[in-house]
Amino acid sequence: MPRPWEADPTATMKRRLGIPPTILGNTDNVDGCPDIWELDNGDIAVIGRDLTDVYEHRLPAGAAIAQDERLVVLPRNTLIAAKADIPDA
Repeated sequence: MPRPWEADPTATMKRRLGIPPTILGNTDNVDGCPDIWELDNGDIAVIGRDLTDVYEHRLPAGAAIAQDERLVVLPRNTLIAAKADIPDA
């Protein structure tokens, strides 16, 4: 049975949501850049630290991580900086 939503691997990055991680002080441009991007199909891509193994056994009720999903953590200031670029509806 197909899932209600599937990621489109052909979608491309359209625009950054928020402020570049270099300006936020979240990167040295060597070991990654936590970031949030809108894709050309409207979906959102998140670049952050993969902590799936840390959180998978202590998820709250109603949360689940599928085999092809990862739990990604990003700095709070990255999401706050993106707030103005995220539509209300």
